[in-house]
Amino acid sequence: MTVSPGRRRTAVFALFFLPGLAMASWVTRTPDVRDLLGASTGRMGLVLFGLSVGSMAGILCSGPLVARWGARPLIAAGTLATAAGSGVIGLGAAAGADTVVALGLGLIGLGMGGGEVALNIEGAEVERLLGRSTLPAMHGFYSLGTVVGAAGGMILTAVSFPVLWHLAIVTAVVLAVLVPTIRYVPAGVGRRTDNNSGTHTQVSAHPAVWKEPRLLLIGGIILALAMAEGTANDWLPLVMVDGHDFDPALGSAVYAVFAASMTVGRFAGGRFVDRYGRATALCASAIIGAVGIALVILVDNQAIAATAAILWGIGASLGFPVALSAAGDSGENSAARVSLAATLGYVAFLVGPPSLGQLGEHFGLRNALFLVLILVVAASFATPAARTPHPAGTTRADTSSTRVRA
Repeated sequence: MTVSPGRRRTAVFALFFLPGLAMASWVTRTPDVRDLLGASTGRMGLVLFGLSVGSMAGILCSGPLVARWGARPLIAAGTLATAAGSGVIGLGAAAGADTVVALGLGLIGLGMGGGEVALNIEGAEVERLLGRSTLPAMHGFYSLGTVVGAAGGMILTAVSFPVLWHLAIVTAVVLAVLVPTIRYVPAGVGRRTDNNSGTHTQVSAHPAVWKEPRLLLIGGIILALAMAEGTANDWLPLVMVDGHDFDPALGSAVYAVFAASMTVGRFAGGRFVDRYGRATALCASAIIGAVGIALVILVDNQAIAATAAILWGIGASLGFPVALSAAGDSGENSAARVSLAATLGYVAFLVGPPSLGQLGEHFGLRNALFLVLILVVAASFATPAARTPHPAGTTRADTSSTRVRA
């Protein structure tokens, strides 16, 4: 079946939306899950470690699997794992079982980590066919999913709707959207072809990719800004509840504000990147995000803390898609470059939740955020690595496009 670029774009939008919906639905219920488990801050950090392990396993496997089978099977499997993980988290919370919740988070992480590179490779191919920058908007649909999930979670938290049934509904919604949508993702995108025989073979990343300082710096930017995004996803409601004395429903509302800010930043960010370039956009993102995080840490005022979540969200919004685009455009073998940069970024998801949990246990969650703040400030100094050279005969808009070539 031949699929038009427009339909493929719509399918990618929907497929980015689903993991955002699942993630935010879980995040907004973290205070309730913590209470159902009777877990301390440190124990919650260990539970969240399941998400980190699943994410890292998925991202490490995704590059070789896409190279061998193409993007579509990995996108489908990843979305199925995300749906299953939501249901398992609900079961574990209802049973008061830490390990079951951690398993569910591991499934979500595996699905999102495994599908991330595949979705970006398919999205980049659609972007190439359309001839205009769309990758930030695709990530914007992930953020839109977090807004919808956060709004629903906030309402259901306020009315004390059972966590089990909430996450079971999320599982059903993800499956209901996936089944009719995945057919609009063509087979074979991202699969490597042996130029001599014409057959499809698995191609590993070129060794030189791992030795390029510029690409490693771009990976460091992703790590820092993914840490900022992931910290909010994992801890922001609890930071507001435990650190600023919000009630659970309002803590979820602040997360919804953060998610909305991420969404706005991603939908509006493409034009900013095209006009001013990737390096400038990433530097501005890091500075804005750092200001927001610093205000949450240092100012003991609920109104300012809620407002700071807006800055935090805008600052984190462009980091992942724009830096991935820079990685993909940094040389040949784009899929391997995207895989490497994303792997470095996912280190944030591996070490972030347990590290912040342990720091929060000893120093309080607000003080634990200093680790994130330091990383984001450091990333602002590394952003020149994302600058794209201007070949002769091209304009700034041409070379600052957020395109990743699949």
